[in-house]
Amino acid sequence: MKILAIGRNYVAHIQELQNEIPDEPVIFLKPDTALLRNNEPFYMPSFSQDIHHEVELVLRVCKEGKFISPEFAHKYFDAIGLGIDFTARDIQNNAKAKGLPWETAKAFNGSAPISSNFIPVNEFSDLKNINFHLEVNNEIRQKGNTNLVLFDFNQIIYHLSKYFTLKVGDLIFTGTPAGVASVKIGDVLKGFIEQKEMFEFEVK
Repeated sequence: MKILAIGRNYVAHIQELQNEIPDEPVIFLKPDTALLRNNEPFYMPSFSQDIHHEVELVLRVCKEGKFISPEFAHKYFDAIGLGIDFTARDIQNNAKAKGLPWETAKAFNGSAPISSNFIPVNEFSDLKNINFHLEVNNEIRQKGNTNLVLFDFNQIIYHLSKYFTLKVGDLIFTGTPAGVASVKIGDVLKGFIEQKEMFEFEVK
């Protein structure tokens, strides 16, 4: 199982970080050691002073494939969950300034909490109109809708599968909306798809 992730997929988030709008999906990976499941707490790492939350819809791959055409991409994921792409922003900014990779900022242990449950795709009436949001200490921090993405689910599957063979159980983080911010010890993060609570965990 691998974790594939898409960066810079919501324009407002691109603008808040003063990044350039990409011509194609920005890809990065996380190892399985980044996963946090079952509402386990997130422990702040000692190597960063600026950990940001980035809430994202997560696709669950259900079929092996590569070089997948956009018109068939919907057959390769069967459920949607919610996750956090924790980012060590200070480390990322330093790496970007030096033209270095982001892995230490994005792929560290515990940097990918995900919901225990995934919602079957057939329960959504429109995959291009899914609302999701993140609350921190019961206040809404991030709100997103899939109609705001630069690259929809099918385009993401198509693009990823040009480079990586997708396998059953792989997880795809699909990008974060605006509103990313630092977390601190004691914060409680709750994530929702529509009105369904998907996770709740504490920062320690």
